[in-house]
Amino acid sequence: MARVRLSVAERREELLRAAIGQIEARGVAAVRIADVAAALGVSNALVLYHFSTKEKLVAAAFAYAAEDDLAHLRKVVGRRTTALRRLRAAVRWYAPTGQAKGWRLWIEGWAVALREPALREVTRELDKEWKAAIAEVIAEGVAAGEFACADPAGTALRLTALLDGLAVQLTSYPGAVARSRAQEWVDDALARELGLDRGMLTERAR
Repeated sequence: MARVRLSVAERREELLRAAIGQIEARGVAAVRIADVAAALGVSNALVLYHFSTKEKLVAAAFAYAAEDDLAHLRKVVGRRTTALRRLRAAVRWYAPTGQAKGWRLWIEGWAVALREPALREVTRELDKEWKAAIAEVIAEGVAAGEFACADPAGTALRLTALLDGLAVQLTSYPGAVARSRAQEWVDDALARELGLDRGMLTERAR
């Protein structure tokens, strides 16, 4: 059956989705242009027409995945409810026990970013935007008198570090930490940073 003719934007999006799938299945180091092409039944030349090198394809694929996650984060923190509810929802979604993009993909990205400047820039921007969004919600909660936090930016950094570290443990070493225990640790950290006890955190965030 003949393939439907796609616009340039549609074709690029299709290629990016396929690249993400192949990276998740094979890893960044092993994935090839030919793997992405084969997944869609297109030629290597078509992939190279849109992305001249594997490195550019990989960087664009991670940027595409990052924007999807950031769009969801903006939606969560933009809800019309208390800052505490928005903050807890965002942290629970981003946590390795939540519904953010596959953590295996991001762990792969961090490793390769050590050697690839283009990918390093993508992961750096995602990290900066995540921290900024969380810090902003924390500042709003402090201003509204919902909780106390002297350093929203520092809190955002510490929470991110905890979540990223737990993601590595849960993804790389299955069974090392129970997901329920990891979630308890995340709630404990959030309550501590906001000057609340965990029971109060849960009650106020309902």
